[in-house]
Amino acid sequence: MIFAGIDWADATHQVVVIDDKARMLADFSVKHSRPGLDELGRKLLKLAGQDLANVACIVETSQGLLIQYLLEHGFAVYPVNPKLVDHRRKPSGAKSDPLDARLLADIGRAELPYLRQLRPDSAIIEELKMLTRDQDDLIQERTRLTNKLIACLKLYYPVALDLFSHANTPIFLDFLQAYPTLEKALEASVPEIAVFLKTHKHPQPNKTAVAIWTKLHEPQLEANAATTRAKA
Repeated sequence: MIFAGIDWADATHQVVVIDDKARMLADFSVKHSRPGLDELGRKLLKLAGQDLANVACIVETSQGLLIQYLLEHGFAVYPVNPKLVDHRRKPSGAKSDPLDARLLADIGRAELPYLRQLRPDSAIIEELKMLTRDQDDLIQERTRLTNKLIACLKLYYPVALDLFSHANTPIFLDFLQAYPTLEKALEASVPEIAVFLKTHKHPQPNKTAVAIWTKLHEPQLEANAATTRAKA
């Protein structure tokens, strides 16, 4: 059996192939492109005597087009935690693609029975996993941007944070567009605020408009003109 350690990257993948006696069989790189991955597949098959069952691919990821290619072409893929490679790289800690590829190959040869082979999902499960991951990423991004917005408003317009229940709702964001500073908000009358709330289908536009107007006209902490211009 042969063990292919693949140190993946966005542009070029470094590959080291060893046999079950840890003898080096190949050390090469391929481009992250269809021709490059086809070359990888051909070389692995040639080294394995054209027998897919004799190839184990050890990679530090379980996602991406490289993994998809390997699975679709019948190669056994064993993803490993990058922290394991970091640990094996010590004490020097120096990272290099050929070294990491060799470490991955060595891990595969020594610990293959303890590694989890990646099994391809059905198309619907694969799609669901990707959508779920994308949703999680978007939620995290929304949280990050909301926190940045809150921090910004605290510097020059803190009362805005007390006017609506959440800082990431369309009505709140549109209010900031309409009234980007405390000065602009103080110019708005109760009827104007009520009209704004009605256009956003607020359930109690008149009552809430009075509450917002009253809150705005309470004594407020105010930033200087330079801070207000910059942050607004």
